[in-house]
Amino acid sequence: MHSVSISPYFASIICTKNKQKFLLPSLNKHHRNLQIRAMRAVVQRVASASVEVDGRIVSEIGPGLLVLVGIHDSDTESDADYICRKVLNMRLFTNENTGKGWDQNVMQRNYGVLLVSQFTLYGILKGNKPDFHVAMPPQTAKPFYESIVDKFRKAYKPDAVKG
Repeated sequence: MHSVSISPYFASIICTKNKQKFLLPSLNKHHRNLQIRAMRAVVQRVASASVEVDGRIVSEIGPGLLVLVGIHDSDTESDADYICRKVLNMRLFTNENTGKGWDQNVMQRNYGVLLVSQFTLYGILKGNKPDFHVAMPPQTAKPFYESIVDKFRKAYKPDAVKG
């Protein structure tokens, strides 16, 4: 069993690619057949965050960002580049020198980033049953997710990014 333990810091933000027409899945019957084509990342500022598997902590950070990454079946390296650039440059933190809110990004504060693969971000309800058919299949999602973690490490500090 997998679990994510977080100590909330302040705000939740949804970061999505907006290059194509993009609509979130809806329970409305008129929207069920729309194509969803964009990598998704839910970004949460945290005081600390950890991932636990079978009662053992496998990854953790102190202050920083917890990023739940949903990978679509049609995502490419350019989608991963976009998410990496956007997440690392999102100005979510207060500048301690000026007091100005929403002024600094995670790199300017030297905080950690915890990336967690989350296929359920592409869940669509079909009746009372969830359907994840638009999420990338596990055999291709795992190496793709690992490449996303590598992109974050290369763009920031390798020791500050956890997967």
